[in-house]
Amino acid sequence: MVTFKGTGVRNLKLRGDTYYWRQRIDGVQYSESLQTTDHEEAMKRMAEKVAAAKSGAAPKEKRMAKAKDISSESIDYWPQLKVLDCTIRDGGLMNNHQFSEDFVRGVHRALVTAGVDYMEIGYKADQKLFSPDEYGIWKSCTEDNINRFFGEEDPGIKISVMADIGRTDEDDILQADKSLIDMIRVACYIHQIPAALEMAKMAKDKGYEVTINLMAISTVPEFELNKGLELLGKCSEIDILYLVDSFGSLYYEQIEDLMRRYLGAMEHGQQIGIHAHNNQQMAYVNTICSAINGATMLDSTIDGLGRGAGNCPTELLLGFLRNPKFHQRPIIEAAEKLTQPLRETVDWGYSIPYMITGQMNEHPRSAIKVRDSENKNAFTAFYDEIHDD
Repeated sequence: MVTFKGTGVRNLKLRGDTYYWRQRIDGVQYSESLQTTDHEEAMKRMAEKVAAAKSGAAPKEKRMAKAKDISSESIDYWPQLKVLDCTIRDGGLMNNHQFSEDFVRGVHRALVTAGVDYMEIGYKADQKLFSPDEYGIWKSCTEDNINRFFGEEDPGIKISVMADIGRTDEDDILQADKSLIDMIRVACYIHQIPAALEMAKMAKDKGYEVTINLMAISTVPEFELNKGLELLGKCSEIDILYLVDSFGSLYYEQIEDLMRRYLGAMEHGQQIGIHAHNNQQMAYVNTICSAINGATMLDSTIDGLGRGAGNCPTELLLGFLRNPKFHQRPIIEAAEKLTQPLRETVDWGYSIPYMITGQMNEHPRSAIKVRDSENKNAFTAFYDEIHDD
């Protein structure tokens, strides 16, 4: 695991390539990312933070005084926190969404019984790009397939789908009153924000709840992120902006800093959500950290089923939230009867190749490839290959 390293400058530390300020002032311990890899810029930012701390102007959320009993807050629950389970959508990335109908019905039944707020049932992908001959029905989530699946039954849970910029035909998104879908989650990279804003406005005009999921945030230069957040914060059609740790590379100190910046950029009271991946076994920690720092929509999957290293496990998250409306047992039963048997044919979850790509801040496609090979446990060779690139 990457730890703090000295720099030769008092109170200035390195974690990976990023500088951190760690200092005790007047009995208060400060520890936060300086969000830069440049030494001179780090020195400047540290000096500003020290001056602010000594003047009493430092952000209260960065103060960690021993006198404050924060553990007592975990006894109660926060009713504003909602859970979106994306087992079928994110998990489908590991098997081209080729789930049996019984599997999807079992997941749906478990989520409803558990009191989970949203079920993300798949993508709204263009079938001209993703052939039904190769991908299961939850890759495209046509209205016909959704209606056939639920029949006359009320889903009993809000239904979400993800629409990737560049992979979705907007004509496939009907008016909300003609669909069982409640929420459209628009997924984009930083350079796709203008297109994402247009799709978000379209979906809102059609009557849906709307999120924008800004992916691969750990790779975005700071000046681009600042401008992106400014654009997103001005868009009143967005209900929730998601912080997405696509590569599972972020640590909780970075999550804290990003949460503060995301919330600060929202001009219309938009909420913040978190979608974490588990490459470094940080998905659960970072999801909790986001909630503590103001996120209100928390993504998870049953048994962590998701792309590569997977996601924050729903069963863990419900236990932490303590909200009596949530029930763990149905999720645990679903893990036993649905996802555990699936492990015989589908490989996901923490493993060393995913750890390596997470720490290198890289897409896990190379790790997925090696885990799908006959040499799935050739960890050292994979390590050498990645570090030689």
